[in-house]
Amino acid sequence: MHSMSPRTLPPCPSSPNCVSTQAADKAHAIDPIRYRKARAEAKEALKEVVRSLPRTKLVEEDEAYLHYEFTSLLFRFVDDVEFVFDDETKTLHFRSASRTGYGDLGVNRKRMEEIRRLVGGTL
Repeated sequence: MHSMSPRTLPPCPSSPNCVSTQAADKAHAIDPIRYRKARAEAKEALKEVVRSLPRTKLVEEDEAYLHYEFTSLLFRFVDDVEFVFDDETKTLHFRSASRTGYGDLGVNRKRMEEIRRLVGGTL
């Protein structure tokens, strides 16, 4: 039985308001997160962390994929944050992008580094 290859994340636009572990250029690239647990457990641990963050909404989920909407407090901007679990390599890929605007003052990168810090060692 061949394993289903993990879904790829949509590429980042040229604007600097997006980071992705699958981006090739330095402006958008960010390191993926490694996980050790079984995928289902790692996913639950990740969901637990994201649930603890303010103004997040899970909009889509399948066994190896999560899509959240993060809404900013002040202007109610929505960012899309997607996670893909690649079980072959035990790698958690992700992409975080603003829906509107151009620059994001590093918000997407900061958020993902914060999530990395919060999940540190729990996956």
